[in-house]
Amino acid sequence: MNSRQGETQQHTVKRLERLAWWLDDSICLPGTSRRIGLDGLFGLIPVVGDLFSSFLSGYILVNAAKLGVPTSVMSRMIFYVVFESIVGMIPFVGDIFDFAFKANQRNVRLIQSYVNNPGRVKRQSRIRLLLVYLTIVAALTMTIWLAFILFSWLLRLTSGA
Repeated sequence: MNSRQGETQQHTVKRLERLAWWLDDSICLPGTSRRIGLDGLFGLIPVVGDLFSSFLSGYILVNAAKLGVPTSVMSRMIFYVVFESIVGMIPFVGDIFDFAFKANQRNVRLIQSYVNNPGRVKRQSRIRLLLVYLTIVAALTMTIWLAFILFSWLLRLTSGA
């Protein structure tokens, strides 16, 4: 990478840092040391606020792709956004979660880490994604097993055996 590319990369990362700060940390809650951002406030507006927040999170993802962030890291970043969006849909609890999880800042830190140490971040992302996939498979397996147990119990109950 030549110095011009490095400067452009750093400029992009700084711009994304600023956006993530606005979205996740720009407002100090009076009387506390806690900070929230516009993302959580947008989330309080039904449908439109969540869509706008997702659009801005997507902007960070698009810029990460332009910076050459690999698929394993992009998948991890997408997971953060989707996870925050899904939990954010739960009334009240989701709003509190939005204020605390800060997916945009997590994603920008991943971009920064990737730019500074690509091999380590790629490796960590692959491991975390594997753990997420294994957790999903385990949850699905357990759900199917529990459904089978419930179905068997109901069948025995209705057949009088």
